[in-house]
Amino acid sequence: MGGMTTRRSPSSGKGGPAPSRLPRGEVARLQQELAREVAVRDRLFEMGRSLRRASQDLMRSIHAGSASTSALEKLEAQARRFLAEPGDLSLGDEALQEYAEARLLWAIRQGFELPSAKELGLRAGPYLGGLADVVGEVRRLTLEELARGEVSRAEERLRLMEELYHTLMQFEAPRGVLALKPKQDSARALVERTRSDVVLARVLSRAGAGLALGVPRREEQD
Repeated sequence: MGGMTTRRSPSSGKGGPAPSRLPRGEVARLQQELAREVAVRDRLFEMGRSLRRASQDLMRSIHAGSASTSALEKLEAQARRFLAEPGDLSLGDEALQEYAEARLLWAIRQGFELPSAKELGLRAGPYLGGLADVVGEVRRLTLEELARGEVSRAEERLRLMEELYHTLMQFEAPRGVLALKPKQDSARALVERTRSDVVLARVLSRAGAGLALGVPRREEQD
């Protein structure tokens, strides 16, 4: 066909063409290229593991009330280094998802506006995965507030969980791109459980207030 040429194997003489073989040095070149690919992959995996651990550490410290701005800045710098690496960054999607979750939780705990995917330098997949997972972290904040008797604050957290869930439901993706449907189902279940917890806490709170004011229970009125 026009414009296409095929290199022929050198002839072995009258017996016909010699068996096809790789050009001289091609095996060595392929070995070096493969070694470079493996090295890049290993480096990304190791950086991803480190980023994931750091993200989890920050979330633990947020719940413990000991998170610092310096820890956040350190995590952000670590994420930037990872995102600047050459190679297929999708190998680190789980780590980037964890990073998104930690950054979102930080914003929620501080009362800041949620950072966008663009601000974090993330693709849609890892960002949405983190957005889905942070619903569980907000539930944990809600339960902590209920345990302290902060029912009104817990109700605000519940409204945020509902908002996050409704945002998630605006997206669809093939499972091969992002396992979003299971995360949406999980978020819905967490919202429903938290709603029940908050409603029960509100009922008990009102009942307790009524008793404190001397209002008899229903069975006592009867």
